Amino acid sequence: MDRLGNVKSYFIKLIGCLSLSLITLGAYGQTKKYDIVIYGGTSAGVSAALQSSRMGKSVVLIEPTNRIGGLTTGGLGQTDIGNKQAIGGISREFYENIKKYYDDPKNWKWEEKSEYMDSGQTRTEEGEATMWTFEPSAALTVYKSMMDKEKIKMVYNERLNRESGVKKVNGKIESITMESGKTYKGKVYLDATYEGDLMASAGVSYAVGRESNAEYGETLNGVQANSINRALTGFVSKNAFNHNFIPGVDPYVKKGDPSSGLLPNVNEKPGLEGEGDKKIQAYCFRMCLTDHPENRIPFQKPANYDEINYELLFRNYEARKGPIREMYSYGNSLLPWINSSMPNRKTDTNNKFGFSTDYIGRNYDYPEASYAERERIIEDHRNYQMGLMWTLANHPRIPEEVREEASRWGTSKDEFERADGWQQQLYIREARRMVSDYVMTQKNCEALVVAEDAIGLAAYGMDSHNVQRYVDANGYVQNEGNVEAHGFKPYPISYRSLVPKKEECNNLIVPICVSSTHIAFGSIRMEPVFMVLGQSAATAASLAIDANSNVQDVPYHNLREQLLKDGQRVK
Repeated sequence: MDRLGNVKSYFIKLIGCLSLSLITLGAYGQTKKYDIVIYGGTSAGVSAALQSSRMGKSVVLIEPTNRIGGLTTGGLGQTDIGNKQAIGGISREFYENIKKYYDDPKNWKWEEKSEYMDSGQTRTEEGEATMWTFEPSAALTVYKSMMDKEKIKMVYNERLNRESGVKKVNGKIESITMESGKTYKGKVYLDATYEGDLMASAGVSYAVGRESNAEYGETLNGVQANSINRALTGFVSKNAFNHNFIPGVDPYVKKGDPSSGLLPNVNEKPGLEGEGDKKIQAYCFRMCLTDHPENRIPFQKPANYDEINYELLFRNYEARKGPIREMYSYGNSLLPWINSSMPNRKTDTNNKFGFSTDYIGRNYDYPEASYAERERIIEDHRNYQMGLMWTLANHPRIPEEVREEASRWGTSKDEFERADGWQQQLYIREARRMVSDYVMTQKNCEALVVAEDAIGLAAYGMDSHNVQRYVDANGYVQNEGNVEAHGFKPYPISYRSLVPKKEECNNLIVPICVSSTHIAFGSIRMEPVFMVLGQSAATAASLAIDANSNVQDVPYHNLREQLLKDGQRVK
């Protein structure tokens, strides 16, 4: 090749490299602009995206994983409602669409519709337009069908750069950047994650753990080691009684020998009654099990199985005095789990009794942990729960009739992406909680204080799962932290509990990690309510954009008018 040819070849290669660089820059360096940027494709995020689109706003929904819907599509099919009439707007629309889904005979593969029966608070009454129990796959299908009708930019597998990805200028978020380098710019941002990662990275105040009872004048916060705690007038909450061990279960590696050390995840002392701490209620996976032979994956023993992690389970069974069916003074179950029936011979399986699916004490670091550390915590929870299920079905120290019943069940082949039938979504019952100018407390739940700027209703009882295990005064193991305080009417959630203090950030709304105490959040933290709050947050964001105002300055009468127009229930 002559000299001119070499020069031409060089420039062709140079242009090619420049073109590739520009393409790469466009993919990873370009800032994409929207009216509303939603981080977190949970139930709240999906609801917010739908409402943003319906109000004519350009919106992007960024989900850190490859699946939207959070717990609603992640195994929590037994909807915690409290009072169905408190649920309105897009949230109710979702449950109406669930009923339409199951009204279609083609969606009944593993059983006939006539064979399925729900019960309790989720029972669908004659003529009711909603259905409150569902398979994870059904929820995912319904969400996607609702979103397909709207103009929503959906982004999967993008995680916020929590160290330097939030750019703020004069109290406003200017842009957010993902770990990949992709940047998104909006007028208003919504943090719809269970963890509150965008909120925290934006420098907004928050709390983790339990406040003391004294801090906000409550009675059900902090350490709850007493067996009976009066919460409401004429109402008794048996906090430490439920989900606890049979009396006499020894906590030491070698029974009766404190020098042998404590069994895994047992503390020496629980702390003072009503005292605050940084501990959080236990997480678990809400399992979607089935007993259909063609769709069932038998429980598998994890590679790192260590039976000492289940020694308390063995001892709890061995401590019984009578027949296995009389093991507990409430309930009549062979197994330490709640199997709530879902369509197609599946379940939503949750924690029950003293030793169950809740991995008590192993999630304290999760809210503030790095992504890598969180993945380790999630995998640790999955291995624990896989080991628990294998143990119940196979271990010789488990009573035979328990093993027989557990062996009937397994994970479902047709629900989640993993080949073993386990989901990726851990039940993050509580992580960070924002601290804004209005903090929802036990007094709101009990209607001793009533928010005047309601943007939705909460209706479930104040509910906390256990927080820790400890050695009681008799030298036996006990669980602590369980609270089940029910019996009050639906109550309003304040708009101010969704927005940060104005001096901290004035274009961010937080519909999940709302400003609330541990025990008030125990009532608010239900998926139907998160959908309600997501819709209300997007409504407020749209009004703030229209008025070119801070989110804290949206006139409440305008917000209320729009919410009522869109079917939201605020009283």
